[in-house]
Amino acid sequence: MVERGSYTRTEIFSQPDAWTKTLHYLTGLSGEIKSFLDEGQFEAVLFTGCGSTYYLALAAAAICQQVVQIPARALPASEIWLYPDSAYLTSQKTLLVAISRSGETTETLRAVASFRERGQGKVLTLSCYPTMPLASAGHLNLIIEAGQEDSVAQTRAFSTLYVGCVFLAALWADETSLINDMAKLPQAGTNLLRDYADVAKQFGSDLSLERFYLLGSGPRYGLAAEVSLKMKEMSLSHSEPFHFLEYRHGPMSMVTDKTLLYGLVSEANHAAEKLVLTEMKARGAQVLSLSDSDADVLFKSGVPEAIRNVLYLPVGQLVAFERSLAKGLNPDRPNNLETVVRLDNNGHA
Repeated sequence: MVERGSYTRTEIFSQPDAWTKTLHYLTGLSGEIKSFLDEGQFEAVLFTGCGSTYYLALAAAAICQQVVQIPARALPASEIWLYPDSAYLTSQKTLLVAISRSGETTETLRAVASFRERGQGKVLTLSCYPTMPLASAGHLNLIIEAGQEDSVAQTRAFSTLYVGCVFLAALWADETSLINDMAKLPQAGTNLLRDYADVAKQFGSDLSLERFYLLGSGPRYGLAAEVSLKMKEMSLSHSEPFHFLEYRHGPMSMVTDKTLLYGLVSEANHAAEKLVLTEMKARGAQVLSLSDSDADVLFKSGVPEAIRNVLYLPVGQLVAFERSLAKGLNPDRPNNLETVVRLDNNGHA
């Protein structure tokens, strides 16, 4: 009999090794990838996914625009499939980056098919299973097998696919130094999981907490949304993501001594974001801040901010995991969820 949560635990703690394998795989294909990106002469990039991979798309689009200096946005796959006229401009040569752990999510497959039928541009796919439909649906298909999982809720898959997206942005922008620095991420992740597993268990096991707010801005908002989703999926808890300064505009009315704020604090805007957390702590909230310096959880990564954002994920995943166990739930098999959402021809799941 498999111990409750054993798959998720293994997947969380094995992420650094998966990042190493992912970087090795993509480095081996860097010439082919770079040629595809350069020869495409794209004017815009549209990232898409469903659920976790939509939040990944949000984070990846922000990094892509920041690093590559090309207009980039993210939409759920269902929006691209059902509302193409509001999803992208027909006057722009667009790269669609479609992301799916399983490679068989119906909305993502239909979004890719719709995009290709309109002759809008080219498609690059990232998925984890080579025999699934998405793995052959694009003009360039990247199969990150290190992200494969047994659990329903994504942890290792999300972070490895995200590392892949950051690598693509750095490669496209000819940022060799960023690519070289990415090799330091696995060790930083290993250290993080070793040093802060007990902190995550402390907060996750505290059943007096009732509300969780995940704050992240810029490229970190999509990651805050993903950590929030882990809290919902694994532990069935009230959880919402917000941009840092937006939290003052109404949501702070929900702060009590039973609130935890999980702050993905940046380097560039450290003072402004830490001030929000300080103000909420004064109103009674508990706070768990993360950053490379001056935070409750210290990355000590030594890598540029643009490529270290993946380090905000593991501790948050562990908090959700530990809360699930403390509530007597099974984080491997969240309530009402399946690994893949498949729709029939009438749109029914």
